[in-house]
Amino acid sequence: MKKWIPTVLAAAMALSLLSGCGAKKESADVVVVGAGGAGLAAAVRAQEEGANVIVLEKMPIVGGNTARATGGLNAAGTKQQIDKGFKDSVELFYEDTMKGGYDKNNPELVKLLTEQAKDSVEWLEMYGADMSDVGRMAGASVNRTHRPAGGAAVGSHIAMVLEKTAKEKNIDVRTRHQMTDIVIDKEGAVTGIKAKDKEGKEYMINTNAVVLASGGFSANQEMVVAHKPDLKGFATTNHPGATGDAITIAEKHGAALVDMAEIQTHPTVVPDKGVMVTEAVRGNGAILVNKSGKRFVNELLTRDVVSKAILGQQDGRAYLLFDKGLRDSLKATEEYFNMQLVTEAESIAALAEKLGVESAVLGNTLNSYNIGVKAGTDEQFQRPDLPRELSNGPFYAIEVTPAVHHTMGGLKINTDAQVLNNDGQAIKGLYAAGEVTGGVHGGNRLGGNALADIITFGKIAGLNAFNYVKVEQ
Repeated sequence: MKKWIPTVLAAAMALSLLSGCGAKKESADVVVVGAGGAGLAAAVRAQEEGANVIVLEKMPIVGGNTARATGGLNAAGTKQQIDKGFKDSVELFYEDTMKGGYDKNNPELVKLLTEQAKDSVEWLEMYGADMSDVGRMAGASVNRTHRPAGGAAVGSHIAMVLEKTAKEKNIDVRTRHQMTDIVIDKEGAVTGIKAKDKEGKEYMINTNAVVLASGGFSANQEMVVAHKPDLKGFATTNHPGATGDAITIAEKHGAALVDMAEIQTHPTVVPDKGVMVTEAVRGNGAILVNKSGKRFVNELLTRDVVSKAILGQQDGRAYLLFDKGLRDSLKATEEYFNMQLVTEAESIAALAEKLGVESAVLGNTLNSYNIGVKAGTDEQFQRPDLPRELSNGPFYAIEVTPAVHHTMGGLKINTDAQVLNNDGQAIKGLYAAGEVTGGVHGGNRLGGNALADIITFGKIAGLNAFNYVKVEQ
């Protein structure tokens, strides 16, 4: 076992490249590919242990899909839940996640996720994140979705906190720098990566540990269709960099893939805009109505079921209906008003006229729903959670349709976040976290579990990558 020595030389070499000295080879303890939530969590966690870390992000800005997430981070047994009187447990969180994924999930990964998500919330709070509000997303038995006060958008907040933390820790985060290959020696161990900078110049980084955290492939229509042909022509909620590059590169080096055909559509995406309306809107009480003005589904069923239900309506579209009371309860809704995606009116009759829906039908739909809320029972669709009546005008509607949202499949990992080969053995020095991996979510991801996944496994990957380096050096 070799004693680890802090890589002062690596830091100096990194600085020389950034100052324009033109160095073509560098060194780092850990290289992280992707500067979304998983990548930044991995980088910060590794740096906490003393690692010299370089983060490569091919896009012009950090954040990835994390910056687009609005719903929240699922965790069980937190002080926030206890303070608000929500009774939850790791066991129930596990059961909900496995059920939501149709038991296709890797149970060991889900066990780790559900046990450590609480720690992820606390870790983010330690760096200044506001996770004080707790709501509910579809598929959850209780309120466990943590987000900023007032239900504000959580993803951009977490991305900002982690970016700020990385800067404070002097972590070398390089935007418009892209990994082009992983270097693996004849013993099958990682020895570096090949990359290109923002000018397209190629360079090498020598390292014994790489963390792949570059996201999924929802924005790669060719790759999506190759694994699930019936999604041909679907729009996506993802940022344009979610093209699965790291999956393809790692597979070339023998990495095993899992669940690649498990691709999730999000049911409430604004047609032709690609703007996702967070599930928290439904979680806080909004309902879905079709172009006839009628409800057609329990709004809190899993995303795949609600997506299918919407596609079965006229034109494959629906309206998300809510009122001022809900708007006031969820700050995240303001984004949709600012983007002018909302149809609004002072009364249901006026809203129906604007939507081209029969006023009496829409009025009866809303009246029936409100009666159910008062009674505490949704007799029509058995919606389990009825947080509020929709009776406080103005009233609002957003037209929605499903779009490709999350790729549950990806690189096969173990509980140490090591990437496995096709023989089930760990590829030495190769780690992965977040949507680039498969196995955590199975056949369907529950809302709120993506952020739990990326922070929890990002931390695991960062820590274990650096622990591996300390042994090898």
